[in-house]
Amino acid sequence: MSDAIRAETVFIGDEQIQAYQARPVDGGPVPGVVVIHHLPGYDEATKEMVRKFAANGYAAICPNLFWREAPGASPDDASAFVRGQGGIADEQIIRDVATAAAALRGLDNAAGKVGVIGHCSGGRQALLVATAVELDAAVDCYGAFALEPPPTGFPLRVTSIKDRLADVRCPVLGLFGDDDKYPAPAEVARLAELMAEHGKHFEYQSYEGAGHGFFAVDRPSYRPQAAVDGWQRIFAFFAEHLGS
Repeated sequence: MSDAIRAETVFIGDEQIQAYQARPVDGGPVPGVVVIHHLPGYDEATKEMVRKFAANGYAAICPNLFWREAPGASPDDASAFVRGQGGIADEQIIRDVATAAAALRGLDNAAGKVGVIGHCSGGRQALLVATAVELDAAVDCYGAFALEPPPTGFPLRVTSIKDRLADVRCPVLGLFGDDDKYPAPAEVARLAELMAEHGKHFEYQSYEGAGHGFFAVDRPSYRPQAAVDGWQRIFAFFAEHLGS
């Protein structure tokens, strides 16, 4: 079995949204994963995650969610501009992720099933799109402000998606840190309760000694033990619900 992958910038949908895509070069049909980048933007760390999925047998794609607001800008500049605007509207996120999922299903080696994953703001957005887009699995990595809006003065102006949870369309995996404030463990527990009340498949793990951003290898928040276990859970979850 070859582990060769092809990674490149592509343009998807009628609007020709900029996106970074990677997929195995050889082998049979493969499932897909939409990677939602975090608030710091369409950056190298996120592109590395796209390549990681491809190396593990998935076609993966990350749409640049900031391309309209800051065309041609660096990830840092685009993020600063979008942060100053309070973020990207939920309905726009839903449309762009739906476009990315359609692009994966349209690949010549697509198996058909598609999941989504996001970290930080992308974690909330992964849960959001699971309520509105036909997906087969979703992974929420420490997504903040899913149930309660940000505190006064916080740069993001996002609303609760609590009332949308009854519409979740696929199994969801949540990965969180016990030392996180956004979301705090109490909010994670409440999310689990609400998902259970709506009869949704929600499994989650919260790691002792880990806070926000524990997957980020280039940050002081990185927690190797939690990150390694988290990746194992992600691949097991996607293998169960998407195949591999």
